[in-house]
Amino acid sequence: MNHIWLAGSIFLFTFALIVSEKIERTISALLGGMAMIIFGIVSQDQAFHSIDWNVIFLLAGMMIIANVLKETGLFQWIALKAVKMGKGDPMRILIILSLVTAVTSAFLDNVTIVILIAPVTLFIASTLGVSPIPFLIAEVLASNIGGMATLVGDPPNILIGSAANIDFLTFIANMGPISLIIMLAFIPAMMFMFKDELKVNEDDVIDIDTLDTESLITDPVLLRKALVVMTGVIIGFLVHGALHLQPATIALTGATILMLWGRSDPHKMLQDVEWTTLFFFFGLFIAVEAVVEVGIIEEIAQKALELTGGDLPTTSMLLIWFSGISSGIVDNIPYTATMIPLVESMGLVMPVDVLWWSLALGACLGGNFTLVGAAANVVVASLAEKSGHKIDFWTFFKYGASTTVVSLAIGSAYIWLRYL
Repeated sequence: MNHIWLAGSIFLFTFALIVSEKIERTISALLGGMAMIIFGIVSQDQAFHSIDWNVIFLLAGMMIIANVLKETGLFQWIALKAVKMGKGDPMRILIILSLVTAVTSAFLDNVTIVILIAPVTLFIASTLGVSPIPFLIAEVLASNIGGMATLVGDPPNILIGSAANIDFLTFIANMGPISLIIMLAFIPAMMFMFKDELKVNEDDVIDIDTLDTESLITDPVLLRKALVVMTGVIIGFLVHGALHLQPATIALTGATILMLWGRSDPHKMLQDVEWTTLFFFFGLFIAVEAVVEVGIIEEIAQKALELTGGDLPTTSMLLIWFSGISSGIVDNIPYTATMIPLVESMGLVMPVDVLWWSLALGACLGGNFTLVGAAANVVVASLAEKSGHKIDFWTFFKYGASTTVVSLAIGSAYIWLRYL
């Protein structure tokens, strides 16, 4: 019992530090994680084992590939193409980038997508003379919505697909339609949320015709090599199940091949990896593991589900909303891992298929609730801060919470009408 109260207190204190931003969030997460070990709530071996190395090395590998691509000028080229497509209008460009992010996040891990799209966004905002923060927040919200559509789009989906033995086509047939519906609803919502923040002064309006995109590619040979490797990595992600390889192995292999083939300086490539983001996850994974270990999350979940009395529609709706709120607090990856055994046990007394879709929908959409709700959110915040544009907890929450509530309401209606 003492461990339960101690673990809960440490976790709440850690979360409060992250929210308050009195201390840098990476230090806050590490303090929480280390406190869980020092006070004996989890052993060191158990704590280090709880770190999801597939997520860590996937991030590291894709950051290295993104750094090589950045050296070629590709991001600037894509950025100015987007500016031309949007005819220099920040709102049009925001919608274009958000749609691109959502669609690509469905077929490539959404964390990978935001790593690739963030440098493009920062360059566009600089070109237009506006803040990149509205673009980055819209993109990360879109990445979590789009990532919900497929088995490989968001880490919780990979966990659910593995546990429930759901294949790629079955997953997209069930989750693809609602992902599309929510994204279509998100477009006008973006226009309303960011309309006052994307106004450009008349003096700052750029002449689209003067933009020369071709001269931006500074190293075409390296670009061709990087695109070959990137294509191979994407194909590897799509067929990783058949290859019996984790996405992290594919990403790190691609990064290694690209550094070797492109004769890149490994010191520079590794120096540019977002180590603060990776260490934030180290601390967070350990802190959450401690809360799971003492049974707090399981106890809360079981008490909540007991309220349904075994009724399938009520259980499904509760699972969606409970998952949506909880995933915004403890990160949707460890939350999903905790809930999977509970859903499996509930499947013994009621149809389990609808519960899997409810869990996937709630966990993915709940990632938009707070800045620490999903890996993609933390990555974007770190990239923004590195460029001198800080996204604080409450700024993200202002947009993320409203988006999550509306998305969960639409998702609930979809589950109810299609399955119940």
